[in-house]
Amino acid sequence: MLNKCCQKNGNKQKKLQEIKDSLDVLNDLNRLRILCLLREHKEICVCEIFRALNLPQNLVSYHLAKLKEAGFTESEKKGAKVIYRAGQAKIKNFQALINNLFKKIYG
Repeated sequence: MLNKCCQKNGNKQKKLQEIKDSLDVLNDLNRLRILCLLREHKEICVCEIFRALNLPQNLVSYHLAKLKEAGFTESEKKGAKVIYRAGQAKIKNFQALINNLFKKIYG
């Protein structure tokens, strides 16, 4: 008999797919560095992010777009600046999914 986690159309499979998709987005050192900056500063302008990371602005913008698309960041335009902050709802949901997965595996 198969475990419920192994069933392709089950709710657990959907949660596993959500974890996998989130891990795909987070599987980049620059994106993790961006999230680290956002944790330290709560809100930060994109211009400050690329300076802090010593990366080209277009590369930082690319990574920010990927993080925003996945819900890990949020942005707000303030005048000419774009301010980023962590997507708290997505991060909390991701933490809960990971915690639940490992709780069930390792009890």
